Amino acid sequence: MRMCEKFTGCRVLSYCIMSNHFHLLLEVPPMPENGISDDEFLERLGAFYTPVYVAQVAQEMAALAEPRVRGEFEMAPVDDNGVPLTMDQEMAMAQQQADRQLAEIRNRYTRRMHDLSEFMKSLLERFTKWFNRTHTRSGTLWEDRYKSVIVEDGIAARMMAAYIDLNPVRAGMVKDPAEYRWSSYGEALGGGKKGNGKTARAGLIRAWYCNEKAGDEAELWPEVSRFYRRMMGIELGKKPGHARVEKTGQQVTKTAEELLQSEDNETVLKDLSVAKMLHCRVRYFSDGAVIGSRAFVDGIFRETRERFGPKRKDGARKLRGTGSAASEWIWSARDLKKEIV
Repeated sequence: MRMCEKFTGCRVLSYCIMSNHFHLLLEVPPMPENGISDDEFLERLGAFYTPVYVAQVAQEMAALAEPRVRGEFEMAPVDDNGVPLTMDQEMAMAQQQADRQLAEIRNRYTRRMHDLSEFMKSLLERFTKWFNRTHTRSGTLWEDRYKSVIVEDGIAARMMAAYIDLNPVRAGMVKDPAEYRWSSYGEALGGGKKGNGKTARAGLIRAWYCNEKAGDEAELWPEVSRFYRRMMGIELGKKPGHARVEKTGQQVTKTAEELLQSEDNETVLKDLSVAKMLHCRVRYFSDGAVIGSRAFVDGIFRETRERFGPKRKDGARKLRGTGSAASEWIWSARDLKKEIV
């Protein structure tokens, strides 16, 4: 999914991967009016192709950037009337031909960018190949073609993102969406084995604010996470748009807007405590990772040094993301899966 995101320029705002299907809230921006630079073009190719392949494309493009003209002993080309071309005419013709060839190279790949159908095609095909290879099988994997709807930005995008992240709760898999690892909300809180959740947080911030507010992810996430959790709490309420709140023995009806803006979280999903957020972070440290003091983690690292890559200098890694509040007293070997033999 992230590879397709990088290559196509489409952006995953919210996602949830279930046992036999998945949900995506995808932003499909148009190709920039002036296209993308050569550097960005080659960087995007790197998401799908090997460095050797990308280098070959780069060399081909570089050669076309300086079109060749005749040498001192070569025959000059002629026009339709058989009149030899001047050097300037020949240069212009060579440049036109090079521009056409360069455009053909770029179009070979850019036609698959900024397009919903191409994003889904790449994602489904690549996952199918990986799944078949992993499970020694062949043939198709997906039963039906994907289904899509157009979602307006603003409140509709926010509600759709919340609906997607609540799928495992509705399915009875977890009681709290924060406990489900394979979703945008779960990744945003706990991170994943290849990151600290920054990409997922940026997607949810985009889903919430759209183009209304720009700022640093670390600056905007606390506010968005608070509102987003309350919106999911509202969605889990019995009736959409309002909820009944117990207050001093009485039931008070509040609108969704009042619940979002109230001083305290009065939805069915209470605010996460520091301990709960730390749990969301720690639950991903599995399959051989180590958790404890810095000295403890480094000690385990020294005892099992041969199981790590040669570039690894120490074992302890600070907690990041929502677990950073405890980073001074709890450390982990969270990179273990990356370099273990």
